[in-house]
Amino acid sequence: MQELIQASLQNSYSYTAYREFVTSLIKEGKSTGNEQSEALTHYSELNEVRMNRLDKTIVLTEAVKDQLSQLQSNYIWLVLSEGWCGDAAQLLPIMNRMAEFSEKIELRVVLRDENELLMNQFLTNGGKSIPKLLILDAVTKTAIADWGPRPAGATKLIQDYKSTHGVVDETAKTNLQKWYLQDKGISTQNEIMTLVVKSEKALV
Repeated sequence: MQELIQASLQNSYSYTAYREFVTSLIKEGKSTGNEQSEALTHYSELNEVRMNRLDKTIVLTEAVKDQLSQLQSNYIWLVLSEGWCGDAAQLLPIMNRMAEFSEKIELRVVLRDENELLMNQFLTNGGKSIPKLLILDAVTKTAIADWGPRPAGATKLIQDYKSTHGVVDETAKTNLQKWYLQDKGISTQNEIMTLVVKSEKALV
């Protein structure tokens, strides 16, 4: 596992570099990932707009800022993502804002399809759902916790919709985006911090 993590870290992006790479592909009419299609490029374009907005508007809660300020151990947050992923577009800006706030956290991003062996270690119900956040001990580079691909409320919304309608269609995706908009990133902040605080107690 550590070898997989080390290899992924060597090929990882900073948040800024990840954003720039996705943007460069969009300009070429492409998306990240092994599969290329007009639909995936279109989703990447939509996500670009979302992330630009979120980068300007995401606000950390006072409780989360207080918890981040009290961290004693150093962490690497390694996120498996793709530019076409709507959930990643909603969640990566939040993770980045949290990492920016704390000098104890370094955020790195890797592409799922380029890191399949690592992705296979962190499946969700057998699927390669993203984004997937791996919380690493910065010293040992071992994964001490993982989170994703969605906060609990968003997961329930999709599960309930699929139970009722049998599919996750465009209406479900629209409802999901509305959920993210109304939540303002608070659920994601709280869920990730719960994991980090628990990990901190184990490390210190």
